[in-house]
Amino acid sequence: MPTITRFEEIEAWQTARELTKLIYSFTEEAKFSRDFGLKDQIRRAGVSIMSNISEGFESQTQAQFIRYLGIAKASAGEVRSQLYVSRDLDYITQEQFLKAFAMVEKASRQTARFISYLESHPQFKKLKEDSAEYEV
Repeated sequence: MPTITRFEEIEAWQTARELTKLIYSFTEEAKFSRDFGLKDQIRRAGVSIMSNISEGFESQTQAQFIRYLGIAKASAGEVRSQLYVSRDLDYITQEQFLKAFAMVEKASRQTARFISYLESHPQFKKLKEDSAEYEV
């Protein structure tokens, strides 16, 4: 696996970003936009996936990174659960549900595979600073 130098290169983060855009788009529609609790919660859970991947990448140790990836995976489960509520209340169509559900499952699988990779490569150095300059 080539060295990842920025969190934006992580496939799970890229998938989570697309999912978040999708969630924001369908939560602006009619009935969904008026259910402030569910709208805010599913948005926060979607953003949490990307945020925890990026925060973990920027953390100090590989163990911390793996912990943040676990939190991101848990947030993906939360989004899946909220998608069921959204569909049951007819806030989203079956097509929207299937598209978002497939995307969140993909992000979850990618995150799980990344965790497995990191756990099997304890010497993995995720961050290198080739030419950092610090001014005091």
